[in-house]
Amino acid sequence: MYISIVLRGYIYPAELYLMEEYRVSNELDLRQYMAVLKKRLALILLSVFICSAAAAAFSLLFQDPVYEASTKIIVNQTAAQTTTSQLDINQINSNIMMINTYKEIIKTPAILDKVAEQYPQLGLTANELSRKIQVNSVNNTQVMTLVVQDVDYKHAAHVVNAVSKVFQEEIQHIFKVENVSILNEAVLTEQPNPVSPNVVLNIAIAFIVSLMLTVGISFLLEYLDDTIKSEADVMQYLGQPTLAMISRMSPEDANSSQLSKSKQTYKAGELERVSIEK
Repeated sequence: MYISIVLRGYIYPAELYLMEEYRVSNELDLRQYMAVLKKRLALILLSVFICSAAAAAFSLLFQDPVYEASTKIIVNQTAAQTTTSQLDINQINSNIMMINTYKEIIKTPAILDKVAEQYPQLGLTANELSRKIQVNSVNNTQVMTLVVQDVDYKHAAHVVNAVSKVFQEEIQHIFKVENVSILNEAVLTEQPNPVSPNVVLNIAIAFIVSLMLTVGISFLLEYLDDTIKSEADVMQYLGQPTLAMISRMSPEDANSSQLSKSKQTYKAGELERVSIEK
């Protein structure tokens, strides 16, 4: 039996209709993705909002603010070399190379044991000091920075100043040189802003991660949903044309339909309302 389908005023053979529907379904993949996102939009927005709010609340209420204190140390020429008027480029390059060695020495027990011994009020052992101290250097310069982070800024400033002073003193005995100077110490009276937690960064991370996870979950739910919802689904999964559709009626529409029937009036003499008795 040959079946033709009337579509927008044109008569299509069933085979051509199926091919047209299949071509259109392949071209509208992007629209299908957008439809999935639109369908799950409420879930995505709710999840992103909850995760971002939770990150903000955790950062502000449950994380202690961390402060940072720092000092700068310069590796310069020795006292004997400063008396000469010429600038020794080789010596400067040697000092720059020595910074990598100094960065390792400053975190060894040779320095930190002295700090713990000379500054018992800090209440830190050599191992604890080693975990607190960060030593950074700027490329191709003779300056290195000592950084200490703590929940109490004054305590961090005391620690970083103590380590800098002890290092300046002890390096003279280790290398027999006097080429280390402290450029600046941490100011105890300063009231800096905390460096951690970074509320904006935490919210941004929570926003991006939750958005990616929720979008992925939305596509996963759509992939696991194997119910047939449209004529295109019938054609894709069954390979058969749709002959008829029964639309779903909401309870409100059903009630209104029954109410309209109950209120329908009839005229006298209507044949469908006449019964004949024998």
